[in-house]
Amino acid sequence: MNTTPSMTLERERTDAAASAPRFASQQSDSAGTGSFRTVEPRIEVTAPLGERYEEILTPEALRFLAELHDRFAHTRHDLLAVRLQTRVDAANGRDPKFLPETEWIRNDPSWRVAGTAPGLEDRRVEITGPTDRKMAINALNSGAKVWLADQEDATSPTWGNVIEGQLTLFDFLRGNLEYTSPEGREYRVSASETPTIVMRPRGWHLVEKHLKFHDRAGRAMHASGSLVDFGLYFFHNARALIAAGRGPYFYLPKLESHREAKLWNDIFVFAQGALGIPQGTIRATVLIETIQAAFQMDEILYELRDHCAGLNAGRWDYIFSIVKTFRSRGRRWVMPDRRSITMTVPFMRAYTELLVQTCHKRGAHAIGGMSAFIPNRRDPEVTERALAAVAADKRREAGDGFDGTWVAHPDLIPTARAEFDAVLGDRPNQVDRLRDDVEVTAAQLLDIPSIGGEVTEAGVHDNISIAIRYIESWLRGTGAAAIDNLMEDAATAEISRSQVWQWLHDNTITAEGTRIDQTSIVRIMAAAVAGLPRFEGDRFDDAISVFRSVALEPEFPTFLTVGAYARFL
Repeated sequence: MNTTPSMTLERERTDAAASAPRFASQQSDSAGTGSFRTVEPRIEVTAPLGERYEEILTPEALRFLAELHDRFAHTRHDLLAVRLQTRVDAANGRDPKFLPETEWIRNDPSWRVAGTAPGLEDRRVEITGPTDRKMAINALNSGAKVWLADQEDATSPTWGNVIEGQLTLFDFLRGNLEYTSPEGREYRVSASETPTIVMRPRGWHLVEKHLKFHDRAGRAMHASGSLVDFGLYFFHNARALIAAGRGPYFYLPKLESHREAKLWNDIFVFAQGALGIPQGTIRATVLIETIQAAFQMDEILYELRDHCAGLNAGRWDYIFSIVKTFRSRGRRWVMPDRRSITMTVPFMRAYTELLVQTCHKRGAHAIGGMSAFIPNRRDPEVTERALAAVAADKRREAGDGFDGTWVAHPDLIPTARAEFDAVLGDRPNQVDRLRDDVEVTAAQLLDIPSIGGEVTEAGVHDNISIAIRYIESWLRGTGAAAIDNLMEDAATAEISRSQVWQWLHDNTITAEGTRIDQTSIVRIMAAAVAGLPRFEGDRFDDAISVFRSVALEPEFPTFLTVGAYARFL
């Protein structure tokens, strides 16, 4: 394998940082002898314990979380600081690029990722959804090949959702998962073959404020949502998953660099060693859902190569990432109405084709994204339109070389499966289709002006209405919401509010000739708020407050969920 001196040196430094013991600050003892005191790192539970929470938050599991934080929390903080600098650079005119220092990785044809693992050979249809008991049972009975058990964008991270989601997975793997609704309807796992579980922990930017990590210096800080979600699931279930003929598999969200992928790989190596599980048992699929990661796909695969199964085209967060990254760079970067940003516009075609090519040349699966259309069992016309849109979307993905795709509703599985069956037949995937015909440049990935389209008053109204209604749902603890016959999650809400921010601060002129400024926004927002479906116990007042802070203020919060979580959950 080829290496460069600079890359080797960087590896030695980061490997040492990941494995070196963390020392406490120097503190003199009371006798003045000059000796140093150390504090054992620990995790403190600061929230009430609900029924059965002790089964997840065991002393042993908390010690494992403390060890994860002791070894890796400092690197997480360093990488989040790098993200901040990257955002500043982008705002100042520096575009993302293919990294010259890692060109050797991209040009070396010899390396491959670990690839498939038991239960991941065929991923043609994956269903996504939160980990509450009812939704989990529906997903497990759905007939999909994979269930993305989502602790991230489809889950509102209330304390109850976080721990009860862990209990859902814990119970299923022990044959104990069932649910009775308030109306008395009983739900049980009845499928003879259930999907392979791929669990998605929260992104690096999110914290778990109900758990505090006390480091060796005695400092207390919120725990990392990523380490909590991964650590509890892995600690309790890795052996049960292996015994069931599958394995501990993960979707990794919101990565912005190969260094963030390396941090996950270091965590996997440590976690497998700590539990005595063979190295390489874990498999990760990385969501390419930031513009920064799109320029580092090879490098991300390389850093995770011993544990990597593939990449996923996280389309909605990807669009949000572009709006966020270039929001203050002028009119060239202003996108039209959200409905105009389809998967067939040139910059999205470049992104997805590069993803398929990159994955297949490294032996990795390429998994397509989620069409937001959902059926409505009470409205046949809506359902017919949704199925037609989903079929066209999945036909394009299968034809482009993707090995599988996402759906958000069980009724969409037959439609999606039919399109992939037509291309794959009896083959489990099409990793052997190398897409040597694809050549994607940096300019193509950044070709925003070619979208065309307009900003309309209806588009502004829709974005405001959708964002507020989703935030209201999220504040009540529901992170995946059907709104106007589309499945909305945190990513689609982020697009809606970030576009409003960009249009407002760019003084965009709508197709109707209206300048988007504070006056017009107040008018359009008043109309959107007047149409909200108010009900007893709703959280619309709080949702409006959150929307104002993330869409109408001069400062642009990087994620709407961060401030809302701190204030309300």
